[in-house]
Amino acid sequence: MRSDAVLERLTRLHPKLIDLSLERIERLLAALGRPERALPPVVHVAGTNGKGSAIAFLKAICEAAGLSAHVYVSPHLIRFNERIAVRGQPVGEELLGEVLAACEEANAGAPITFFEITTAAAFLAFSRVPADIALIETGLGGRFDATNVLAAPALSVITPVSRDHVHFLGETIPEIAFEKAGILKPGVPAVIGPQRPEADAVIAARAAEIGAPLLRHGREWRMEGRRFRDGSGALGIPPPGLIGPHQLENAGIAVAAARALGRPSLDGAAIRAGIARARWPGRLQRLEGGTLSARLGRDCELWVDGGHNRAAGEALARVAEGWPDRPLHLAMGHLAVRPPEEFLAPLAGRIASFHGVPVPGAYACHAPEALAGAARALGLEAHAHPTAAAALDVIARDCPGPARVLVCGSLYLAGAVLAEEGGEA
Repeated sequence: MRSDAVLERLTRLHPKLIDLSLERIERLLAALGRPERALPPVVHVAGTNGKGSAIAFLKAICEAAGLSAHVYVSPHLIRFNERIAVRGQPVGEELLGEVLAACEEANAGAPITFFEITTAAAFLAFSRVPADIALIETGLGGRFDATNVLAAPALSVITPVSRDHVHFLGETIPEIAFEKAGILKPGVPAVIGPQRPEADAVIAARAAEIGAPLLRHGREWRMEGRRFRDGSGALGIPPPGLIGPHQLENAGIAVAAARALGRPSLDGAAIRAGIARARWPGRLQRLEGGTLSARLGRDCELWVDGGHNRAAGEALARVAEGWPDRPLHLAMGHLAVRPPEEFLAPLAGRIASFHGVPVPGAYACHAPEALAGAARALGLEAHAHPTAAAALDVIARDCPGPARVLVCGSLYLAGAVLAEEGGEA
C-alpha cells in the first residue's frame, strides 16, 4: 500500500529510534501550516501505566454521549492505521497516504524521528476531518514528547507514574514524574490518577509553578469500589468493559476527565454506558476460535496482555489472584531495554510454568533462554522456545486439563500473537 512505502522511507530519516526533542516536529508543523492548532478540543494524556486504557474508557464515554472522537495512541498492534483513529475508526488508507506524503514532502529529507513525523501526520489528518474531541496519548515521557507541541489542550491527564524507560526519563520516580508533568499547561485543568507520594509531590510542585488546576485522585476525586465521588457528588459505575481490578482506577481517571470537560452530554448515563462498553485490544484479552487458541485443549484458555514493566506485572498478579480455579502458564517475550525480573517477580508466585519466547520483529529483545534463566532464578519451572506457537504446543502436551495460558511481556508480542491468531486489533 502507498502508506507502507512512505512509512518504510520515514524510518530512515533519523539514526535514533528515540531522540526526545521538540525542535524537529516544531519545524515540520510550521512547514505544514500548523495543523495542531486546528484540532478539536484536546485531552492530552501522559503517564507510565494506564494511558491507553484511560483513553479507551474516555473514547467509549464520548461515543455513548453521541460525540465523535479522534484518537492518537502508540504503538500499534497489527497495522499502523490503529495509531490514528479518525472519528473513532482507524484512519483509512487514502487519507493516511495523503497526510504521510504531505509530511514527507514538507520535511524535505531533514532528520526527524519516525514518531515525530507520524505524530505530525496524525495532527494533519485530524485537522482535515471535523470531530468533537481529540484524545492524544504521549509516546514517551511528556516534556519533550512530540505530542507536547499542543499549547492549549482542554484538559491534561497524568495516569500512574512508575519506573520505565529509565534510559530516557531518569532512574527515579521523581525524575520520571517531572518529565510526565511537562505536559501541564498554565490554566489548563489536569486530572491526576493514583500516584506514589514522591510523584504526587513533583506533579503538584510543577502545577503550582505554572498555575495548572489539579483534580487529584484521593483529593478532588476518588474511587470507592465501583462508586466514583468528586465535588459534584457520587456516581455508581458498572463493571468495566476492560478486565482486571486495576481497570477500576483507569475507569476512575476517565470519569474524572469526562466530568472535568463539563459537557452536558457527558452525563451519568453516558459515563456508565462508556465504562461498560470500553474495549482495548491486547490488554488482558481472551483469544478464542483462532489459529493459536486452537493449538490448546478445549479446556485451556488463551489470554494476551501487552504489559511489560513492574507496575504491569503487579496488576497482572492481582488478576491472577482471582484465577485460583486452574493453573496459569506464562509465555513471555521482553524487549532488551528492560530487565525482565522487574515484570516477572510480582507474578512468580502465581505461575505453574514459564516459557520464554522471542518478540517477533523487535529491534532487540531478550533471548528466550535468558528469560528462562531469569525465571529459574525466581524459583520457576522454565523453558525456552523459538516461537509463541511452539510454547503453546509444549504447554498443551505437558499440561493437559483445565488451564490458562497468558502470553505477555511486550505490546509487540501481543500484536504478533493477535495477528497470528487471525483477529483484529
